[in-house]
Amino acid sequence: MPRRTLAAMCRNIHTLHNFEPPATPDEVQAAALQYVRKISGTTKPSHANQEAFDLAVQEITAATTRLLAGLTTTAPPKDREVEAAKAKARAQLRFTPR
Repeated sequence: MPRRTLAAMCRNIHTLHNFEPPATPDEVQAAALQYVRKISGTTKPSHANQEAFDLAVQEITAATTRLLAGLTTTAPPKDREVEAAKAKARAQLRFTPR
């Protein structure tokens, strides 16, 4: 499968640690789903693989939740809106024709 096909299939997995407000369970689950999709190379598994796919998402969600709960930092939490604005500005610079 060409790389661009895989890249187009999955959006980026965003950093979830050290944000205010903290990552929600839905955000953690969405990141786990994207990870499993990327690793498996499919967005919709076959019926034969659905159980393994769903179990992997559940296990990665649980592991990610434990990881986020155990991480510590001395840096102040980042503001989601500020970081989103910075990312939008970077994208605008990157994709503006010169």
